[in-house]
Amino acid sequence: MTGPTEPAEPPELIKVLIVEDHRAVAEGLWALLAEYSGLTVVGWADSVAGVPPAAAELAPDVALIDFRLSDGTGADAAAHIRANDPSTAIVFLSADTSDDALLAAVEAGACGYLLKSASGDEIAGAIRSAAEGETLIPARTLVDVLSRHRESARVSAQQAKRLESLTRREQEILALMSQGLDNRALADRLSISYATVRTHVRAILEKLESRSQLEAVAKASDWGFRPEEHS
Repeated sequence: MTGPTEPAEPPELIKVLIVEDHRAVAEGLWALLAEYSGLTVVGWADSVAGVPPAAAELAPDVALIDFRLSDGTGADAAAHIRANDPSTAIVFLSADTSDDALLAAVEAGACGYLLKSASGDEIAGAIRSAAEGETLIPARTLVDVLSRHRESARVSAQQAKRLESLTRREQEILALMSQGLDNRALADRLSISYATVRTHVRAILEKLESRSQLEAVAKASDWGFRPEEHS
């Protein structure tokens, strides 16, 4: 005859730290997660500066972090949390859909990156999966993001090279073009001939692969040219 069965130990709750600089959002998340079994919110930090003491005191299993905080980024907050305890899983919950934000999150050790449009079930599921050591960011997504990042860097380098190819005089003329001066006005302002101005303008259009002065000015501005630095 066997004795009475010992009652099963209840599973340990997953301790969650919320890092969010908007009180209403943080309180909403706190109330939302309270509806899911197995999860317990142990605290809230409203800034990067508030993360180290909260992480040290509360020892969360998972940190649910907004990417844009009042005094830094979620990546900064994640660094503090992982410095305190590398085993703490990081899940980002953000409105930022940019590749740069996702890459920064991955570099900070994130297990998952959710948008704030995610449902409660998705958020709770991500927290549980992260606590189990799962990575929720698909490899294909990372490959695509890295590919776009490399292409963006290549294009930016080409644009910078084109701007750097402009002579000092061409930069000066481009700065004046951005003020709306036509070729006659440029010649008067710089005390050079109209023909010389036309020669410089043609060179600018060629170097910036533009069909008009307006297009050249727009491209240069988009590529980081600052007229005030050359006027």
